[in-house]
Amino acid sequence: MSELVTGEAVALELRPAKLPSRALAVLLDLAVAVIAYIVVTIGVVAATASLDEAAQTALSIAMFVLLLVGGPIAVETLSHGRSLGKLACGLRVVRDDGGPIRFRHALVRGLIGVIEILMTLGVVAVIASLVSARGRRLGDVFAGTLVVRERVPLARTGFVPPPPPWLAGRFSGLDLSAVPDGLWLAIRQYLTRMQQLDPQVGWSMAEQLAADLVARTGTPAPQGVPPAAYLAAVLQERQAREARRAFSHGSFDGGAPSVSGAGAGTGGPGAYGPPVVPTAAAAVPPTSPYGAEGDRSSAPYDAPADDRPSTGFAPPA
Repeated sequence: MSELVTGEAVALELRPAKLPSRALAVLLDLAVAVIAYIVVTIGVVAATASLDEAAQTALSIAMFVLLLVGGPIAVETLSHGRSLGKLACGLRVVRDDGGPIRFRHALVRGLIGVIEILMTLGVVAVIASLVSARGRRLGDVFAGTLVVRERVPLARTGFVPPPPPWLAGRFSGLDLSAVPDGLWLAIRQYLTRMQQLDPQVGWSMAEQLAADLVARTGTPAPQGVPPAAYLAAVLQERQAREARRAFSHGSFDGGAPSVSGAGAGTGGPGAYGPPVVPTAAAAVPPTSPYGAEGDRSSAPYDAPADDRPSTGFAPPA
């Protein structure tokens, strides 16, 4: 992935096109341009057979410049970086900030492409692409552009496990109006990837996200609730509210999604670690970032000893 930063300071993850796909796209574009050049040149020569040799030579040069240089520039400008070859290979030319290219970008790429692609048979372009960290040829460097892949393999969307059943609907009175979209996105990304993280790193991330969420809502998190479970419960409450707004004219009951059974399929409490009875003698740090194991001294959210159930979780209010 290549991280591009837009003018609004938004980081974009784009995948630069590799040399084989770019070479194939260039070959397709050249094949189309050469075929058009040959056809048009034959027609022009046949129509201007009565002209002298100098006029025919001038027309041939004009046809070359118009079709092999001006044609690709016009196509990339009008299609915002998608020539026929790039369209077939799933590529696109974009600016360094990820935006669509304009005429000046296509012009610089086309003029320098005459030298590094046509006159040197692509040798200069291949060397420049191999040397560049993002596979850019000289035309891309001077134009401030980058060829990226538009068709990428679809990654499986991470599944956000629901919170434990006893947390469902517990935060229905929480004020979520001050929570920014960026924090919601960070919470969702953490919940979808938390099982892939190192336990200690994941636990620290959950604590930080929970602290940011508490600071935005103005309501402290309940004691004894693991930070990952707290994040999942609040995220579920937000989704329930959005569903109520979206289906306000339908038959949506407005409640939080019900979870049946102890595990509720693949996303039940097991996603946040199996509950265990903590012991006072074993001061072991949590082995899971979702409150799976650990004693009272290591857990950041503790329930009082008198109210602690045998499962290790605080009972629902």
